[in-house]
This record gives sequence, C-alpha cells and structure tokens, in this order.
Amino acid sequence: MRLRRLSISMLALPFSACLSVSAQLPAAQAGHPAKAGEPRTPKPPALIDPAGPAVSLQSSEALFDIAVALNACGYDAGLDSSDPVRAEVRAAVNQEAQGAEPAREARDQVCTFINQHRLFESSRDLAQYVSLALYLTPPPELSPSVDQEDLPPDATQVIDMLPALRRFAAAANLHLIWLRFHPEYEAEVTRLHDPLTRMILDTNTYLKLPTSGYSGSRFLVVLEPMLDPGQTNARVYGSDYVVVASPVNGTLRSESDPGKAPGALQDVRHTYLHYEIEPLLYARASSLDRLLPLLKTVRDAPLDYQYRADITSLVIECMIRAVEARTMNTGIILFAVPADAARADLPRLVRDRELTLQQAEAVRQKAVTTAMREGYVLTQYFYGELGSFAHNPESLKEAIGPMVYGMDVDREVHAAKQIAFVEQAPGDVIRNPGSGRGLDQAEARLKAGDAEAASKLALTAIKDHTADPARADYLLALTWLMKGDMDSAANDFRETLRLTADPRLLAWSHIYLGRIADVNDQRPDALAEYKTAMTVRDGQQDTLQAAQKGLQQPFTLPHTGGAQADEKPQ
Repeated sequence: MRLRRLSISMLALPFSACLSVSAQLPAAQAGHPAKAGEPRTPKPPALIDPAGPAVSLQSSEALFDIAVALNACGYDAGLDSSDPVRAEVRAAVNQEAQGAEPAREARDQVCTFINQHRLFESSRDLAQYVSLALYLTPPPELSPSVDQEDLPPDATQVIDMLPALRRFAAAANLHLIWLRFHPEYEAEVTRLHDPLTRMILDTNTYLKLPTSGYSGSRFLVVLEPMLDPGQTNARVYGSDYVVVASPVNGTLRSESDPGKAPGALQDVRHTYLHYEIEPLLYARASSLDRLLPLLKTVRDAPLDYQYRADITSLVIECMIRAVEARTMNTGIILFAVPADAARADLPRLVRDRELTLQQAEAVRQKAVTTAMREGYVLTQYFYGELGSFAHNPESLKEAIGPMVYGMDVDREVHAAKQIAFVEQAPGDVIRNPGSGRGLDQAEARLKAGDAEAASKLALTAIKDHTADPARADYLLALTWLMKGDMDSAANDFRETLRLTADPRLLAWSHIYLGRIADVNDQRPDALAEYKTAMTVRDGQQDTLQAAQKGLQQPFTLPHTGGAQADEKPQ
C-alpha cells in the first residue's frame, strides 16, 4: 500500500523535545545493537586495556602515524607553539619523502584523501582522525580493533584512508622514525606523570572520594606532540574516558589566558571531573525528571545540544562548573595573619585577611556568573551547595543525593528565566562530534517552518562529510515529513537508526516510524516500533509518553478524528 502524505505538525511532538545528542556519551560512541531495538554496547578503544589500571598516561604509535600524515598534508595548527619534537619529526618525514619517489606518491595519496574529507570546523576535522586513531591496532597492521559498525560515528567518515596510510607508513619508514623519537615521547610521559597524579589526588581529596578502587571505568590520557598544543580532544566511550593532549617541553598549559580557551591541564581535569561525577548522577538519572522544566529555560542559550535537550547532562555540567569555580586558582594571594602578631594589630590584620578572601571570592563568583550566562543555569545552586559540602565530612557520593533531591526546582526555574544569555560561548571540552554549525542552522530553519532551506543545509552537511551523519539524516527525515513525503522520511529515519548510537535519536526515529506505520494501517509494525522506542528511550518523559501513547492507540491524522491531532511543533 502506498503511504499517505502528511505534515510534520500532524506527526510530531514539540520539535524542541526531539533532538539531542547522547546523554551518556557526550562525545564519540562506539557499539551496535545486539538485536533490533537494543541500545548499542560501547566497545573500548584499542588503547584501553581491560585488565590495566583505572587511570593511565601513555603514547600511541597509531596516533603518531595519523598525526604525521596530517602534518605532512598541511596540518600546521599550533606549529609555532609546539614542542620541538614536532618540527624534528616533520623534517625527518620530509627527508624520507624527498629521497624516494614511492614515499612521495604514498604521501600524495594520503593528502588527496585528507583534502577531500575536510570539515568546516577545524576542531571537528581533527577529531574524526583522533577517533579513528584510538581504535587502530599498532603498525604495521593499522587496522580497526572493532568492526566498522562499532567505530565512533565520526571515525567511519575517514576509515577509507587506512590503505593509503599503510602505504605511506611503509614507504616513509614511519616505524623507524617512531623508534627514533620514541624516547622523547617516553620522556614527556615521565615528566607529566607527577603533575597529573597531583591533579587527580587533589581532585579526589576535594570530592572526598577514594583514590583507588575498581569502578569498571577507565581514564586515559594520550600524549601526542604532533598535534596543536592549544587544542585538547576529549571523548567518552561507554565508561571509558579518553583525553588526547599535546605537551610542550614536558608540560601542559595549565592556566587560562584572558580571552582564550582553558589550558590543556584544565581540560584534562575537566574530563576527569566528568569521569568521577557522571556515574554518580547517571545512577540517579530517573530521579532527575522533575528538573525537566529547566530545559525550557535554556532553549535560547548557546549550549551544545546535549545540554539543551538532556537534563542529566545539564545537571552534570553545572556541577562540574561549580566544582571548578570552588577550586580554581584565583590569582589572589591570601593574606595570612602572622601567628606572633601583636594583639593591637589583630583587627587590622584580620581586615587584610578578609579583604583578600573577598577578592578571591569575587573571582570565583565571576566564573559562576559566566557559566550561568552561557546556559549552565544550576552552577550558582551547586556552587552554594559545595560551600556547605566543604565543611561536612560526607563524600560527594554521599552528599550528591541531598544536593539534587533537595533542590527547589521552581525557584531555580524562576532564577534561570532572569538570566540574559550571551550570544556565543565555548563548547564543553568533551564535545559531541555531531553538533556542527550547519546542522544547527538546519534545525533552526526547520523550527521556523522552512523545510526547503533545512533540507539543503542538511544535504550540504552530508556532502561536506559532517561528523554526525545520523543527525543530518534525522533532520532530513523531518523535512520530508514537513513536505508530506513519508516514503523518503521513513528511509531517512531508518538510515538514522543505522548510523546513530544516541538513545534520543534512536527512540524518536522508532516513534516516528511507528506513527508512519499506523497511518499506513500497519498496526503490528507500529507496535513493534513503539516497543523498541521504549527499550532505547533516554529517560525523558516526553519519549516515554509518546511511546506509551502509541502502544495504547493507533496514531491518526486530524481528519480521522484522532486524539493526537493537536500535537504541533513549537
């Protein structure tokens, strides 16, 4: 039977509720369903040793080979501020290429691929290669350690470079170059071991969390001096947290310069806070539904998608920002009252002490205000709660429940509505490779009712090798619905299911397919889609209610008198 045409306004719940990135995997995710409808099981990167330590620091020859290829093909970002070893390796590779025609030809083949797969945003362009490198076996194989469908979505966009990369690695003798410079890499690891250990111990001390113990998750820092030292790549693969950073002379830039992005060491600590705090809040994710009204207050904030569409992600990030504000280096030297001070001098000395405390607090409060204006609207609340937490014996694991459950949601919603958000803000260091600006614009045009413009933007994103093709296909499916073409919409929803690991996109694609099946008088197929949506839902009430409603009664169009006819996008 031919599918009937219908409008997106007849098929959709409020549009703002339907798009999100993965809540539990805010960066690249790997894995695929064991069977239809089950959420994907993330598989760890090749560098993750299941039997290894919970926290580790290392280098990677596979990442080295990809970084060398990028450098050989015009990747110069941060070159002037990089560690000297980067220039030395580049010179060694150039010498190999100049001395042998096969090496030049292999290099040119790799460069052709890289040039044809450049993304609009340089950070996402690099991120797709980092994602691939983390899942590669060591040279000379340089093969994915998992099946292609288990790779992070952005890595699949550049996997076809591997044959050319292997030829280049062999022709340019990259393994010998790696062996030549490997001692310098190991020296970087050795020099950074103690600073990173202190950072972790200090963080755990503040959070009052144990410094040892098996939690099933791992935190890995990978050093690669061939990359831009001003850019940190951080991502989460299931329960494994990975940071790729570029040291300079044995250090990671630790402090923010005015108007610039945080230093790499701060990025590492930020990711470590995700590693420690996320499991504590995801364990309570089902209890956070009462905070959902806060999502409406941040619709116009310059946040990455997961924070505007998933309450658990927003709460996590706000708590992390509050911890960072409480523990930041304010640059204020606190005045200490001398132990041998004369009694007559104490009032003045105490005032001097209080003045520096107030100055430090002003710096912290400025950081909190900045976070709030960027859209992290619970930062002030958690900042206040952490003030009390510092004076109590409970660990964060014990205190986090009362912090969340004791929140006056109405008061926080009211406070959030008063915030004047900034127009632009830096994204989280753990960034979703799919929230590209072109797709942001496509969503905005779709919300404005301009299906044609949204469709063109989504198609352009795919042509430009967007790092999140699943989101592009999802947007295309919605534009087809707006145009009334359910055949094409169903095809793109199925393509979304094939490509994505995001539970929000999975669930809503199944819900839409169920509604299309209902309109097509295919009730058994519709029921199967709604049931599948229930198994992969992201913990938000709108997803649950939509799937349950579909199970209770068939979706019907307005002219048939269906109860769902009044559902329209916002």
